[in-house]
Amino acid sequence: MEFVEYPDAEIMMMDLADTLASELKNALLTHDFTSFAVPGGTTPGPIFDSMCSVDLDWSRVHVMLTDERWVPESSDRSNTRLLRERLLVNRAAAATYVPLYAEAETPEEKLPALAEAIAPELPLSVVLLGMGADMHTASIFPGADQLDHALHGDDILVAMRAPGAPEPRITLSAKVLKSAMQRHIVIVGAEKRAALERARHLPPTEAPVATILNGSIVHWAES
Repeated sequence: MEFVEYPDAEIMMMDLADTLASELKNALLTHDFTSFAVPGGTTPGPIFDSMCSVDLDWSRVHVMLTDERWVPESSDRSNTRLLRERLLVNRAAAATYVPLYAEAETPEEKLPALAEAIAPELPLSVVLLGMGADMHTASIFPGADQLDHALHGDDILVAMRAPGAPEPRITLSAKVLKSAMQRHIVIVGAEKRAALERARHLPPTEAPVATILNGSIVHWAES
């Protein structure tokens, strides 16, 4: 694990946006397209705001989420909605979006079709992840019903239900995340810094983020 500390979150978000864009450009030098997986939530929003206007061949970039809440795009809890509002705009509107949600009562009904669409994107070119104070990453939560399968299974996608999560989730598996060519984790605040240090000494069943720390670059700012 490589750890990068920044003087403040604003500088971190701008620098990280530049880093991600550079990695996508480099990948396009040797591949017909690149696959770029990103988290939802509030933390990556400023990164998306910077990246969406970057001058690169977005028509050859395939964007997807690392995980999604099983809610329609009209919901204010939809990560897809966040991407469409803050990343897939300006120059980045030319990117291809690979969805993690389809209209159905449960994620299990759509898992095979969604996974089939993601399979050609693997291994992922660039992945950006977050981490919760409970040490979850993507939607791989401690205590989730399919935690062992998400950590150790061979499937591309896993449907998850976890304590404290109001709705079912769908997440890329640890196997997919670990196979990414470039992987970054972005966290802000003293609480998450402390959680990261705990995770380094805990098994993935207690700290799911631990399963992907090796080979990741962690970006942190206190505020």
